[in-house]
Amino acid sequence: MSELENEIVKMRGIYKYFPGVQALENVDFTLKKGEVHALLGENGAGKSTLIKVLTGVERPDTGTIEVEGKEVVIRSTQNAEELGISTVYQEINLCLNLTVAENIMIGRAPQKFGSLDWKATNNKARQLLKELDVDIDVTQPLGSYSVAIQQMAAIARALDVSNTKILILDEPTSSLTTHETAQLFNVMRKLKEQGVAIIFITHFLDQVYEICDKITVLRNGALVGSYIPSELPRLELIAKMIGRILNELDDMSKHKLESSQNIKSDILLEAKGLGRSGFINPFDLELHAGEVVGLAGLLGSGRTEIAQLLFGVENPDIGSIKMDGKTIEDYSPLKSIDRGLALCPEDRKAEGIVGELTVRENIILALQANRGWFKYLNTKTQNEIADKYIKLLSIATPNAEQLVKNLSGGNQQKVILARWLATNPQLLILDEPTRGIDVGTKAEIQRLVLDLAEEGKSCIFISSELEEVLRTSHRIIVLKEKEKVTEFSGEVAERKIMQSMAGSEEL
Repeated sequence: MSELENEIVKMRGIYKYFPGVQALENVDFTLKKGEVHALLGENGAGKSTLIKVLTGVERPDTGTIEVEGKEVVIRSTQNAEELGISTVYQEINLCLNLTVAENIMIGRAPQKFGSLDWKATNNKARQLLKELDVDIDVTQPLGSYSVAIQQMAAIARALDVSNTKILILDEPTSSLTTHETAQLFNVMRKLKEQGVAIIFITHFLDQVYEICDKITVLRNGALVGSYIPSELPRLELIAKMIGRILNELDDMSKHKLESSQNIKSDILLEAKGLGRSGFINPFDLELHAGEVVGLAGLLGSGRTEIAQLLFGVENPDIGSIKMDGKTIEDYSPLKSIDRGLALCPEDRKAEGIVGELTVRENIILALQANRGWFKYLNTKTQNEIADKYIKLLSIATPNAEQLVKNLSGGNQQKVILARWLATNPQLLILDEPTRGIDVGTKAEIQRLVLDLAEEGKSCIFISSELEEVLRTSHRIIVLKEKEKVTEFSGEVAERKIMQSMAGSEEL
C-alpha cells in the first residue's frame, strides 16, 4: 500500500474564526490507517476546534477535508459517523439515569417484533465492555458507577459503530486508574492491528510516548509540526507546545523553599477525628497560615471527600473542626465562604463554570452570593474585579463579556480560580485544579498557589499527579481507601509516597 493510499484523513488549510478568536489558522493534519496519532498543545491551541471540524460539530471557514482519498463536506456528527468517524469526548455526555446497556446501545439497539430486544441489547453491551476487560452489571443505571466506568461505557459506545475507521479519544485516561489505562491501551493496540486510525488527545506525556506512532503539535491555533516520538525528546516537545524552554521544576522547588519560610506557627484550621460514616473515615488535620498541604492518593482514596467535608458540601457525623481557634457548629458552603474558605471543585463542568454566563458574571458569582442578592455589586465594581483577575491570571479572553463556555478548558479553570480569589479566602481548597489542562497553565497555577502562600494564605492541593503534589506542597497527607494513612513534611522521595499509597514497603 502506498503512502497516499494509507492516508485515511487529510485536512488542508483549515481556518476557523469565532467572535474575537482565531481558533485555527491554516492548519494541516494527516492521519494514516492503523496509526495512533497524538494531537497535543496547550488549551486554546486549537485541538478541540480541529476535532469539531473533523466530526461535523463546526464547519471550517476555509480549507478542505479528505476521507479515504475523497474530498468531503462533513455537515453533522451523524454525517461523520456515516464516514466512519467516532468520538469519545473528555466530558462524558451520557444519560446517567439510563442503564449501562441503554447508554451503549442507544439509537442502535436490536429490535424484535417491532420492540426493543432487551436480552440482545444487554448481551451486546456486555460483549463490548468485555473487549475493554470491564465486567459489570449492564442493567444497572450508569450513574451508579464511577466516572472511570462511565468513561469505559462511552468508549464501548464509540466502538459499537460497525464501520468505525477513525476513533477520536479526547482525554480518555483523565479519570482512569493505571490498570484501566493499560486495559484501554490494549484495546487501542487491537484496533490499530485491525487498521483503525486513532487520534489521541492527552496531557499525559508518558502515555504519548508509550502508545503513539506520531505527534502533531498545535499552538495558538496554528500548526507547529508533526513528529515521530522516538525522534522528539520530551523537553523539546514541551518547548514546542508552549513556545519556550521550561526550567519550571527547578524554579518551582526554589519558590517552594522560599515560601516555606513564611509559614506561621498559629493553626488556621484544625480537624480532630473528623469523618462521615460511609464517606470518609475519621482523620486529623492541622493547617497553618501560609502553608500548602497536598493530598495524595489513588482515585477513590478520599481526597475529594476531605475537601467536601471541610467546605461543608457534606456534614460530618463525628469529630470537630476549629477555624482560628473557634469550633465550627454549622456546616454549609455559604457559612464556609463567610469563614474565609473557598473550594475549586474537581468537575469544573458540573460544579464550576456556568456556561451561559459571561466571564465577568462567573468571576463575581461567589462574591455576590456571599454578600446576598440585596447587596448587589454595581457594574463598575464587577468590571474592576473581573479585569483585575483576568490580568492577574492571564485569562485568554477577548473581554470580560465573552461567554465562559467559549473559552478553552484551561481558561475556564482560571475563571473558577478567579471567582474564589475574588472572595479573598484565608484557605483555598483546590481539587484537581490542573486536570485536563496544558503544561504551561499547570505551571502558572502551581506558581499562583505558592504566591498565595507567601501572602499568608493557606491551600489544600489535591492532584492525581504525584509529581505536581510534590512540587507544590510543604506537607503531604497520604490517603488510602477513605483513610489517612500517613503524612510527610519537607522534601520527600516520590517512591516513599507511592509505597504509602500502595500500602507496602516495597514497590
